[in-house]
Amino acid sequence: MKKLSRLLTVVLALSLILALAACGESDKDKTFNVGICQLAPHPALDLATQGFKDALTEEFGDKVKFDEQNAGGEPANCTTIVDGFISEKVDLILANATASLTAAAAATDTIPILGTAITNYGVALNLDTTEDKVLGGNISGTSDLAPLDQQAAVIQELFPEAKNVGLLYCSAEANSVYQVETIKGYLETMGYTCTAYAFTDVNDLPSVTQTACDASDVLYIPTDNTAADNTETIANVVLPAKVPVVAGEESICKGCGVATLSISYYELGQITGRMAADILNGKTKVSESAIAFDTTLDKMYNAANCEALGITIPEGYTAIAD
Repeated sequence: MKKLSRLLTVVLALSLILALAACGESDKDKTFNVGICQLAPHPALDLATQGFKDALTEEFGDKVKFDEQNAGGEPANCTTIVDGFISEKVDLILANATASLTAAAAATDTIPILGTAITNYGVALNLDTTEDKVLGGNISGTSDLAPLDQQAAVIQELFPEAKNVGLLYCSAEANSVYQVETIKGYLETMGYTCTAYAFTDVNDLPSVTQTACDASDVLYIPTDNTAADNTETIANVVLPAKVPVVAGEESICKGCGVATLSISYYELGQITGRMAADILNGKTKVSESAIAFDTTLDKMYNAANCEALGITIPEGYTAIAD
């Protein structure tokens, strides 16, 4: 009996070793399929997607495959794209911009979802809180919000003599509404009179921008996707009106602004990609992952627009590359 018992113990031990070895080999050879839904072609969003892909490729090499799709600026297309990812049974979804995130959140509560270029998850997902933290469930990601108190400080630094600040944004974007309401409080504490100017889409953008220029010394535009897609339209109004724009991020500033306090969207994508790698590796769970931020902020200016408006930028600002 003792010999049989010892034999059984040896057999079980060998079986366990072989099983673990097979499991390890399986994990090593596993490939991951990642779906990427990007709301629109835009330099900032493009950089976030590229940073995400580069970080995952650095981790997994050719073991990660991407199904990258662009909704062409149409939120309804995000739903179609995400439904396709679910049919494919992808291992993880990257939702680039708010419309992509809301579509993914509505479509699945099991596949891990990471957002990027999302200003505020509580606002985007209609949660009870606007505090970005661990959301639980199957959603986490990164926020592209540069601290709004510091953005207000840029306006104060550059335009201390200004009295009226116009807040220009798209009323259809909940995250823009949140930013405008928040920065308004900071600016009013600094002594500025703030007025919100909301446009519904590109059709009324020129007229609303003109109205804002007529009543404002300086304009502030948050990280607003509609504004970002139509900076030329805004520039065609603000530059002849000689009204400077401080923007919430670099690409809007490059198109129609004079200065910004901006994050790096490529780095934001990299951070999101590293989060994805840890989730796919099993190191962390998406339900336990806190919303992450790019903490490296850069003061930047648009040299051409500053020259056109006769604005001298102090030291500490970097010119936006052409």
